[in-house]
Amino acid sequence: MLHKPAVTESLARHIAATRWDDIPSRVRHQAKRSLVNFFAVTLAGCRSRPIETALRSLSEFSGGRQVAMIGRAERIDALSAAFLNAAGANVDDFCDTHTATVIHPTAPVAGALFSYAGLQQVSGSDLLLALVLGNEVEARIGLAISPSHYNRGWHITSTCGVFGAATASGKLLGLDERQMVWALGIAATQSAGLCECLGTPAKSVSVGNAARNGLWSALLAEKGFDGPAEPLAGVQGFYHALNEEADLSYLTDGWGENWAIMATCYKPYPCGFVIHPVLDCGLDWRRDHPTAEVARVVVRGNPLLSIRADRPDVSTGREAQVSVQHAVAAALLKGQAGLDQFSDACVRDPEVLKLRSKVEVVRDERFSTVAAAVEITTSDGQTFKLEQSAARGSDANPLSDSDLEQKLRAAASLWDPRYDVAPLIDTIWNVETSADVSRLVSLTAVG
Repeated sequence: MLHKPAVTESLARHIAATRWDDIPSRVRHQAKRSLVNFFAVTLAGCRSRPIETALRSLSEFSGGRQVAMIGRAERIDALSAAFLNAAGANVDDFCDTHTATVIHPTAPVAGALFSYAGLQQVSGSDLLLALVLGNEVEARIGLAISPSHYNRGWHITSTCGVFGAATASGKLLGLDERQMVWALGIAATQSAGLCECLGTPAKSVSVGNAARNGLWSALLAEKGFDGPAEPLAGVQGFYHALNEEADLSYLTDGWGENWAIMATCYKPYPCGFVIHPVLDCGLDWRRDHPTAEVARVVVRGNPLLSIRADRPDVSTGREAQVSVQHAVAAALLKGQAGLDQFSDACVRDPEVLKLRSKVEVVRDERFSTVAAAVEITTSDGQTFKLEQSAARGSDANPLSDSDLEQKLRAAASLWDPRYDVAPLIDTIWNVETSADVSRLVSLTAVG
């Protein structure tokens, strides 16, 4: 493999040169949509059992009570807060998705940004710029090796998210081009995460680490902690070490023309996004046939649906989030696909367990990752064929602003029924006028 110099340097130059005025209004608005969704999923997950366990563990070693965490009254050191913010956003598999790479882009980036905002005052426009750039860089680094990187078993949200967090944090820190190369290099050597962990809390450890390590990479670079000149395309760099023939044109070509954040999908259901078009079909059918008894279900979808979610035998709610059989069975029996339908109790439900065994998954390369077809046979012998060409929440069939607000309201209600979420929603939509975005975190500090 040939060493390709100045690849990371060129990327860093674009990052350093991009200013707030370069970001179109539609991109700024999409960044705020990502924040509405981020706070929804973080409030939903910030007090889950895995996050409680992680907080207890990190608190034993934390060096101080520097910053607040989203959705909690406790304070902790900034690096641990970045970890917990990101892991909390990811733990329920409810976070946003960049379809082309399958990266969940906002959790590692925003997790780091809001932690840093507890250390130093950050304006709303600076936060949005950093968020857009973090999304841009993690997506571009991932696109260069998609889909092979994810298909090999790397959890791309984590392996590329650390670059997004380093970029975003470095932008807030005002890193120059050389320092940004260092930050990306320090991030590169901390890039990790395995898809084998999907369906377990361990999945969110690498997402939390992406935020933590990305923030730390930028902080180190600011202090002159240097790194390799070519961490991405060096002869022993990120791409070559992974044995990937990267398409390096993705890294900088068309910079500022098509923003990656515009391709963000926001999930209406707390499970793997490849399952969503299947749920769309199942829920629509159930609404039209509320009393029909299902005898058999055949699901046809992109091969990734089978690779990631053909899991008929699951025993926990976490595993159920990546099981198309469970998702279909629960949705058809309960008529819903919310957090309750991906709980341990629902997984153990005898009727759900019985119907799971009647769901067949077929690979069909004609379908994109956001499309699927479902064939439902009822006990009286009738067969119903349904198809979804673009899942609800995908960039081709997006959730509205009001849909995202409702997602945040629902999450906040489950988190604390007494909590008034209206001030948080209003502050997010007007965040570019804020002089201090730490107010967003303080608005969630319910005891």
